[in-house]
Amino acid sequence: MQIQEIVEKVQGYHPTGDVEVLRRAYTFAERLHHGQARVSGDPYLSHPLAVAGILADLKLDSSTIAAGLLHDVVEDTKTTLHQVEREFGQDIAELVDGVTKLGKLPISSREERQAENFRKMLLAMSKDIRVLLIKLADRLHNMRTLEPLPEEKRKRIAQETLDIHAPLAHRLGIYWVKAELEDLALHHLDAEAYRDLTVKVAKKRKEREGEINEVIEILMRKLHEVGIPAEITGRPKHFYSIYKKMRDQGKDFDEIYDLTAIRVITGSVKDCYGSLGVVHSLWKPLPGRFKDFIAVPKTNFYQSLHTTVVGPRGEPVEIQIRTWEMHKVAEEGIAAHWLYKEGKSTVDQGEKGFAWLRQLMEWQRDLKDSREFWETVKVDLFPDEVYMFTPKGDVKALPKGSTPIDFAFAIHTDIGLHCLGSKVNGRLLPLRYELQNGDIVEILTDAKQHPSRDWLKIVKTSRARSKIKQWLKAEERARSISLGRDLLEREVRRLGKSPSALLSPEALAPLLQRSGFAHPEEFFAAVGYGRFSPRQAMLKLLPPEELKLLEREEREAKGERKTKPRISEEGVKIRGVNDVLVRFAKCCNPLPGDEIVGFITRGRGVSIHTRDCPNADQLLVDPDRKIVVEWDSDRQVSHQVRILVTVGKDRPGLLAEISSAISASNINIAQAEVKVTEDRKGLNTFMLEVSDLKQLQAAMHAIQRIDGVLKVERVKSL
Repeated sequence: MQIQEIVEKVQGYHPTGDVEVLRRAYTFAERLHHGQARVSGDPYLSHPLAVAGILADLKLDSSTIAAGLLHDVVEDTKTTLHQVEREFGQDIAELVDGVTKLGKLPISSREERQAENFRKMLLAMSKDIRVLLIKLADRLHNMRTLEPLPEEKRKRIAQETLDIHAPLAHRLGIYWVKAELEDLALHHLDAEAYRDLTVKVAKKRKEREGEINEVIEILMRKLHEVGIPAEITGRPKHFYSIYKKMRDQGKDFDEIYDLTAIRVITGSVKDCYGSLGVVHSLWKPLPGRFKDFIAVPKTNFYQSLHTTVVGPRGEPVEIQIRTWEMHKVAEEGIAAHWLYKEGKSTVDQGEKGFAWLRQLMEWQRDLKDSREFWETVKVDLFPDEVYMFTPKGDVKALPKGSTPIDFAFAIHTDIGLHCLGSKVNGRLLPLRYELQNGDIVEILTDAKQHPSRDWLKIVKTSRARSKIKQWLKAEERARSISLGRDLLEREVRRLGKSPSALLSPEALAPLLQRSGFAHPEEFFAAVGYGRFSPRQAMLKLLPPEELKLLEREEREAKGERKTKPRISEEGVKIRGVNDVLVRFAKCCNPLPGDEIVGFITRGRGVSIHTRDCPNADQLLVDPDRKIVVEWDSDRQVSHQVRILVTVGKDRPGLLAEISSAISASNINIAQAEVKVTEDRKGLNTFMLEVSDLKQLQAAMHAIQRIDGVLKVERVKSL
C-alpha cells in the first residue's frame, strides 16, 4: 500500500476531501518510524499505511485516515500527544489518543491490562466512534500479518479478536471486517479445522454451483415476468460461520446445506415483499426459517428478508432480499454509511443502534473489578440475539437464552427489582422461561417483591446480573449494619454502659479515624460481618483505664493471647483475624487436603468451603467477605465424611470385607446404611471419621479393589 493509492481512494468517494493532511501525516509517520521494523522484518511504516488503506476502504473522512497513519507514533516513538496536536490539530490528536494503549501500568495480570486498555478506548469511542473504527482497522491488519509471532501469542491474540473485535465489527454492521476477523482467528486457533473446511467447502460449492445457478436463473426470469427489477447474486458464507454452525448444532459438514446464500437486491421495500411472494410461490419455505429484519431491524441497523426454501433439487437454499440502501448499510456498516454522510462523529445517545455502547459505558462505571468487567464484555455483550415485544409493540433485543427477568431489567431497573412474574403471549410462565423470537412479554410487579440470589442462576444479561448483585450486596450490607449495631448495643449494656453515649457519632469519631472507617455504618457492618467480635470493638472504644482492667480480666480468664494467626479447634488457620468462630459448610464438607476458601458470615464467624464448591461462586457477590484460610498441618482433628459404595450382585461376606478395608485404614465407622435397588444393586452409605483427604482416599482405593464393588464416591454434602 502506497500513500498515493490511499489518496486516490479518498478522492474516489470524497472528491473535495482534504488529501493534503494525508500526505503530511504520511511524511510525519515516515520520519518517526524510520529504522523501525515489524517482527516479520517489514518496515514498520507498512502497518500504519495498511491501516489507513482499510479506513479508506470503509470510506471514512480524511481526519480518521490521517489518525490511522499516526496511530502508533505516541505509543511506539518518543513523540508526545502535544506534538501531534500542534502539527495536526485537536481532532486528529484525540483520535490518536483514543487508540493509544495506556503506558506501564502497575497491574498484576495481562487480563487486567487488557481490561483497563479497553476501558480507555471505550471512553474515547463514546465521544467519537471513529476511535473504534481505527482500532478495528489496526486489529484487522495485525491479524493478516500474525504468522511470524510465536504460536502461544498468536492464539491469545486470535482468541481476543474472536471475543472482542469481531463482535464490535458486527455491532457497527461492518460485515466484511467481522467475517475476515473471524476467519483469520479460526485459522490461528484451529489450523487443522480451518484447512479441512477450506477443502470441503471448495468441493461442495463446486457440486452445488449448478443448483445455485439454476435457482438464480428461474428466480430472475419470474421476477422479470411480474415486473420487479432486481440483481441476484450468490454469496458464499465465510468459514467461521460454517464452523460455528457445525459446533453449536452438533452437525457434520455434510449436513450443512446453506454454504451459499442467494441475495436479491431490489429498488424498494414494496419490491422486497413482492420478491418474497415470488420466491414462496416457486419453492416451499422451510417452517421457522423466515425472518423479517425489515420490519424489525437488527440493533446494528441491518435490514433484510431471510427465508430458506426447498430448492428445485430438493436441498435447502437460503435467500436474502433487500433494497440497495439496505445493501449499502449491510456491506459498509452504519458508521461508514450514515455517521459521516451527515458530518457527525459523536454518538447520539438516543440512537437505538448504539444502545450496546451505552450498556458498555454503564458496565465500565458499575464494575470496578477489572477481571469481572473483562469477562462481562467477552461473555455477555455479543451473543446471538432474539427479539421480543412489549405489550405496546416496542421491540427489545436480548441475548439468546434470556428470561423475563432479563426483559424486566432491560425495560427499567425498578421493574426488574420488583419483578414478580410474567405473561408471555398472554400466558403466565415461570421466570426461568427462555424467551423466543416474536414473544410478547408483559412483566408483573409487586412493590414487596425483591431479587433472590437464585435469580443469578437463570439471568443471561450482564445488566440484570450486575443490578441483582448490587441489590443483594446493599441488602447484605444493610442487614450487617443492623446486626452489628444490635450486637454492640448488647455488649455495651452488658458492661453497664449507655449505648446512646458510647456509640454516638461523636464518641466513635476517634476510633473511626484510627481504624480507617469513613463512617459509623462501616464500623457496624464490620462487626455484623464478623470481622471482629463485639468484645474486640469494646476494647477499641473504652478509655485506657477501663481497657487495662478488661485486658487483665481477660488474661486471668483465658491466658495471654498471642498475636498470631487464629488457629481454630477445627484445624484451620485464618490470616489476619483473631477470635473468630470457624465452621465447615455442609454443602461441600471440606477435609484437610481439599483446597479451601473462607467467607465471613453475619454473626456466624468464618464459613469454610472447598474452592470448587458451587455455593462459593455465589458468595463472591461481595468479594470483601472472602478471607484467606489454610489447613493447620500441625493439628490432627477428626472430620466426618460420607462415602457411597455401589456394589453389584450381593454375596456373603461382602459388607464385612468393606468394613475390614475401612478399619485397616485406621478409620472409624460412625454410621452405616444399606439399601438395595430394584435391579438388585447395593447402595452402602458409610459415615467415616477421618483425619484428612489422604487417609480417605487410601480407604476408598482399598474398597474399590474388592471384588463386587462397582463404584466408590465421596458424598460432599452432609
